Amino acid sequence: MAVQFPYAAATLSFDLDGTLADTVPDLFLAAQGMLAELGEAPRRIDEIHAFVGKGIPNLVERCLTWDAAPEKQRLDQAVAVFQRHYHGVNGRHAALYAGVQEALDTLRAAGYPLACVTNKSQAFTLPLLEYLGIRAHFAVVVSGDSVARKKPHPEPLLAACASLGVAPQDNLHVGDSGNDIACARAAGCPVVCVPYGYNEGVPVDKADCDALISSLAELPGLLRPLQHAGARPAQRGSSVP
Repeated sequence: MAVQFPYAAATLSFDLDGTLADTVPDLFLAAQGMLAELGEAPRRIDEIHAFVGKGIPNLVERCLTWDAAPEKQRLDQAVAVFQRHYHGVNGRHAALYAGVQEALDTLRAAGYPLACVTNKSQAFTLPLLEYLGIRAHFAVVVSGDSVARKKPHPEPLLAACASLGVAPQDNLHVGDSGNDIACARAAGCPVVCVPYGYNEGVPVDKADCDALISSLAELPGLLRPLQHAGARPAQRGSSVP
């Protein structure tokens, strides 16, 4: 759906990795630890940057794929090893991008119910949001294992809208990649993108989303003032099981 700005959103949802926070340093350390433990060649940090976007199993598979993809048993083993390493570093070197704290504070103060919709597993999502100091900003958190299918499938975003009590067309989604654009389009949500995140090597184009902004600090300026509740917000800080 095409929308005009300023847009009368009732709620907003946000991708996490590459949109709100730079988490590649943690993911890189976890990947290096996994690869070393498994006797595999290391990966460069720019490779890890390009591998982020579709969840940990996909990231691990891409780390192990050289001439051919790993067999399932090898992949399952590697995912478990990666998760163990990631538990040790998750959030330790991650940082919010410039403008994120300002935008979230402004939107929360204005009364917008907010959701975080990520392909990261809940076991890593919730601690990371705590480390970053933004957990309380989100009424709803939908992680990669909260629903059956991950982005770019619309199910995570539809689950967030249902928990927020809002029609998808009244929720503005904010992301950094084609995964977010495809998810939002399929769910029926308008979508705003940032160009600095993890786009799997395919930069987002302003023609593919409803707006492209250089910083989330610009986001509140794209919205009409909230005139009514517009949504039935979940208890702040809840997550979709």
